[in-house]
Amino acid sequence: MEKLGLMTANVNPSFWNGKRVFLTGHTGFKGGWLSLWLASMGAKVTGYALAPDTKPNLYDILGISDLIERSCINDVRNLNDLKKVMTDFRPEIVLHMAAQPLVRYSYQDPVLTYATNVMGTVNVLEATRGVDSIRATVIVTTDKCYENKEWVWGYREGESMGGHDPYSSSKGCAELVTAAYRNSYFPADTYSHHKHAIASARAGNVIGGGDWSPDRLIPDAIKAFEENIPVMIRNPLAIRPWQHVLEPLSGYLILAQTLYENGSSYASAWNFGPHDEGAKSVKEVMELLISKWGKNAAWSLDGAEQPHEAHLLKLDCSKANTQLKWVPRWDLETAIEKIVEWEHSFRQKKDMRALSLKQINQFMSA
Repeated sequence: MEKLGLMTANVNPSFWNGKRVFLTGHTGFKGGWLSLWLASMGAKVTGYALAPDTKPNLYDILGISDLIERSCINDVRNLNDLKKVMTDFRPEIVLHMAAQPLVRYSYQDPVLTYATNVMGTVNVLEATRGVDSIRATVIVTTDKCYENKEWVWGYREGESMGGHDPYSSSKGCAELVTAAYRNSYFPADTYSHHKHAIASARAGNVIGGGDWSPDRLIPDAIKAFEENIPVMIRNPLAIRPWQHVLEPLSGYLILAQTLYENGSSYASAWNFGPHDEGAKSVKEVMELLISKWGKNAAWSLDGAEQPHEAHLLKLDCSKANTQLKWVPRWDLETAIEKIVEWEHSFRQKKDMRALSLKQINQFMSA
């Protein structure tokens, strides 16, 4: 496969060149960006996920199936198939991102949400037990896995798991599952025998070009702008740790490399979020997007009764900052500018793979 070539930065392209990576969720928004990034560095990727659930979608736009070694359209709830694909591929690194990722949808279908997010994680970890080539596994969850007490300070990795809604709760459960598998089957004191380090990664509210998921702020806003109507905002004063999609993805890559090279001393939970000033209200994000988008952009308050969503959520990323030397690179304004550039370019029918690679280059050079 031809290498697409990126500048060396905090993420080390030479490490990833030739690595065998098993990536679940490669057909999704974050998975599409990560698949492109990995392929650009020469990684040999097998993707495992359901078919894209929106049209258009990043998977098709970027031509991910042509970039990676194998694209397996299947369900992480299917343990037997998952085991077979992983065993046949014999990866060195597993990155698990497949999930039911939407809070509001989890109220509509809690059974699917728990089955995917909890048992899907169980299945991925169970499948790794039979593959002795694996050196590092990163299980991706969310900042919403914490028991939210509406604190003004950021949650640290040792805080209690919780979750008011099925989605948040399912991700807290996935964290407990990850810890249990690590302690039971891949403990630190026998690392020299199993040589498999497992960590979890908890990211903030991820935004970026190429997201068409329903009930997400930026996709909903852009859809409304195109239809020349105001986007309806449910909770304008809610504060979230917003970050461009490349921020947490860089964290996952750095974490996986560190696990691979340094073993069990880094096998734990990690937060990846913006600097404290990056935690902004929905209203602030929307006004910034409107200022960058141009004509036909406006918002209005949705006064209808809504299911519960947390008002205040921040992450303390000191652990990743100090131990992994991972730091955010783009502030919120830059993230919004990159989104607007991507979305306008898509509507102008530009080469979106080339533009996305350009943004990855810019991020790595920041």
